Amino acid sequence: MSVKVRVPGKVNLALRVGARREDGYHELATIFQAVSLYDEVEASLGEGVTCEMLGTQAHLVQVGDNNLAVRAACLLAERFNVTDGVHLVIDKRIPVAGGMAGGSADAAAALLACARLWGVDASFEDLVSLGATLGADVPFALMGGCALGQGRGEVLTPVLSRGTYSWVLAFAHQGLSTPAVFRTLDDMQERVPESMRLASHPPMPADVMRALTTGDPTILAPTLVNDLHAPALALAPSLATTIRAGQEAGALAALLSGSGPTIAFLVSDEYAATDLAVNLSSQGVAREVRVVSGPVSGATVIEEK
Repeated sequence: MSVKVRVPGKVNLALRVGARREDGYHELATIFQAVSLYDEVEASLGEGVTCEMLGTQAHLVQVGDNNLAVRAACLLAERFNVTDGVHLVIDKRIPVAGGMAGGSADAAAALLACARLWGVDASFEDLVSLGATLGADVPFALMGGCALGQGRGEVLTPVLSRGTYSWVLAFAHQGLSTPAVFRTLDDMQERVPESMRLASHPPMPADVMRALTTGDPTILAPTLVNDLHAPALALAPSLATTIRAGQEAGALAALLSGSGPTIAFLVSDEYAATDLAVNLSSQGVAREVRVVSGPVSGATVIEEK
């Protein structure tokens, strides 16, 4: 028997960051949108917990005990006293270290696939709770759609969103480490006057939430914001060239996805998305360019056999 789950990546329409907490993390206020770029995770019965990675960036991902999907399977087995093993095959399309929560998506998919494979009596809330212990983005990968994330991003509230939004994603040639981006943000904070530093609690992105209720990308575009933009560009200055190319080609907005380095360009519709994707591809300003839309559903079982 095997179970295959499809799980989306995400774009942060707003990512507001608070000052560093005593535990080293930052308080966040973020608006997630799940988009139609998917990893697929297939779980089949096996000995122990093993993992196999497919895709053009497979060589960049460890498949041992530190892999987040492997950890998810082990955690589920421990919590529900499962003695069966599992072999996970991950078809990776969400960029590695790209700011789109690909690792978290795979963990979410592994939780859902293994629960179904093993016949575990786990509710959606159980999976979300387990996911939150693995990573801040795992609960949203299970939920999908649009949501407000608080805390480290794991405390979720669904957000009303009308319509479908078209995006062009530009994948960078090299990934960015999320901890490195936050460390750079902290370093930058130490060099600015205290009056300009981040507050303990970041502002709520209310304007983004209001814009989402209109279903109009031209209203949403000017509200998009990411407080990690400056530190990410400090670590990867070439991203400025990609952003400028998209803006000059007519994108409504250019947004760093999460901690980067993926750049998400919001456009008016799918036809504008195709035109922009062709333009960016011809300029060679990204490793790969993809057209996606959102919001879409979270982790979903697509095959059982």
